[in-house]
Amino acid sequence: MTLRRWLFVVWLGVGWLCAGGSVGLNLVRAEQLSPSIALEPIVSDGLRNPVYVTHAGDGSGRLFVVEQPGRIRIVKQGRLLDVPFLDLTDRIRYGGEQGLLGLAFHPAYKQNGRFVVNYVRRSDGSTVIAELQVSSDPDRSQTAEKQLLVVAQPYPNHKGGMVEFGPDGFLYIALGDGGSGGDPGNRGQNRNELLGKLLRIDVDHGTPYAVPRDNPFASGGGRPSGRAG
Repeated sequence: MTLRRWLFVVWLGVGWLCAGGSVGLNLVRAEQLSPSIALEPIVSDGLRNPVYVTHAGDGSGRLFVVEQPGRIRIVKQGRLLDVPFLDLTDRIRYGGEQGLLGLAFHPAYKQNGRFVVNYVRRSDGSTVIAELQVSSDPDRSQTAEKQLLVVAQPYPNHKGGMVEFGPDGFLYIALGDGGSGGDPGNRGQNRNELLGKLLRIDVDHGTPYAVPRDNPFASGGGRPSGRAG
């Protein structure tokens, strides 16, 4: 038996530590630590073009499912609720790679009820990053939005769509290169363009947001503010 077949695991016995005892070492076979992975169906029907699922981090155990046509649905205690958490279909352009594409709950959502969505605007195909807030009913959102960022899109594809709060509390926004094929406008390599970038903003300060001081190019060499109309 070679050492590579073993894993050294530090055993921190609470009783030993509280009593000032020594910490022991247990040897565990690597085979015993192999994870067991299986798929468990949560919802089998009732959804239309789901593209993302997440939770609010509020301890409720609910799952929030993003439907590309413009709705956010809730799975609560294993059941898909009939009434959407949010319905933005009247302001969203849907089809192909367009639609409601991203959802991120604020790290303090349990206290402030704030969350962010990424969608393609019906009127002109622009990408909109907007903040909304839950209503007095925890299973329903208000529909009034605060637009954080609007980015014009030259083509109907390559939208990106992911939004997520990092451990630093800032919002990260993934934008595609704007579409067609092969990035004909060379937007991904152009530091003065927002398309083809991963953006990082502070939604807790500024109007409508602040730029973190340690962002690349925040002090020059690119487009520091990231604001667009």
